[in-house]
Amino acid sequence: QVQLVESGGGLVQPGGSLRLSCTASGTIFSINTMNWYRQAPGKQRELVAGISSGGSTNYAESVKGRFTISRENTKNTKNTAYLQMNNLSPEDTAVYYCKAAGLSWYDASGGLWYDDYWGQGTQVTVAS
Repeated sequence: QVQLVESGGGLVQPGGSLRLSCTASGTIFSINTMNWYRQAPGKQRELVAGISSGGSTNYAESVKGRFTISRENTKNTKNTAYLQMNNLSPEDTAVYYCKAAGLSWYDASGGLWYDDYWGQGTQVTVAS
């Protein structure tokens, strides 16, 4: 089975920084795109940033120049995506979710599965 776990959220003052991490675990073969979404109270979930397997990135206009998405797939940091968030403002307060899009993985019988997976979310609160 596949699991996505986010970490790094918390309380930060306006102008501060946080770094979120998302690690996908399991018998993963590949992941097309890793994305960060966020959902503020009373609002719809929105795409914040995404990064393809080739390293191409895209950002919401509201975070361009402040947030940076990256990903690693080394021996020690397999299938991990990061979201570096700088110059945070109260408007960035939300639950941040990681999504692994186009994730393929092997089951115990050797069957190959392909789907999108979400993490459980991590709270980011920007307040003084």
